[in-house]
Amino acid sequence: MQSKNFFLLLIVLLFSACSTTRHYAYRDYNSHASQTYSANKQDYAPQKSKKVYSHPTMKPYVVRGVRYHPTTVSVGDRFRGNASWYGPKFHGKLTSNGERYNMWAMTAAHKTLPMNTIVKVTNLRNGKSTVVRINDRGPFVQTRIIDLSKAAASKINMIGHGTAPVELEILGFENKGGTTIPSKKELKKAPQKKNITNFSLQIASFSKIEGALKIQEKYDHIAGYRTIIKDVETVNGRMFKVILKGFKSEQEARDYKAHSIFKHAFIVREDKK
Repeated sequence: MQSKNFFLLLIVLLFSACSTTRHYAYRDYNSHASQTYSANKQDYAPQKSKKVYSHPTMKPYVVRGVRYHPTTVSVGDRFRGNASWYGPKFHGKLTSNGERYNMWAMTAAHKTLPMNTIVKVTNLRNGKSTVVRINDRGPFVQTRIIDLSKAAASKINMIGHGTAPVELEILGFENKGGTTIPSKKELKKAPQKKNITNFSLQIASFSKIEGALKIQEKYDHIAGYRTIIKDVETVNGRMFKVILKGFKSEQEARDYKAHSIFKHAFIVREDKK
């Protein structure tokens, strides 16, 4: 009877050990509160895709096989190229930042400028200029750099021609999510630069190298990003951290985290050397 009880106890302990979840605690670079990451296998399992609209801000995207990386700019930066415009065919449709396109609003599409960048557009044919807010992606024609709303195109007399050589000047950034053009005073109070900083995502952490190697191999080159393993000595001992690198800005890292399977990952800021 005693040996039978011992056998039952042994089975219970074995099942308990199999169901135990390992957790690794570490800190986000901008947080003072410890957070926990589960190393369970299901955390890495691909989730069923849901048809949820996500607005890209600094998140890379692919159109017709070409990968575009939204860039960062400073107030005063200037660019030259050809402008086009889009009107009734797109009126009322969703733009890339989730707004409805209004051809009578002072907005524009650009392939890589941050959303809500305020841009002065000057028609180099006649010297006329207007100010627009970037709220969409495009135009996806190699020779063009900006797609203006019908209202903005009318301001610089390019409706008839369809396109025009233009100069773009970065005036500032609308950070409050507004849909109107900020005043000069408001733009001066806003950040004068969208910084490129060395941001990464820490997607896992292990006390043994074997676990880190499996995760690194599984997710290397996911969405065009690469993985590395960092061997770190902590107060709790040696840890192997799996880092996803290649983000060109903090916002790009945050956008990717929000719309990927790595929602429990932590954003890590590293000093450039």
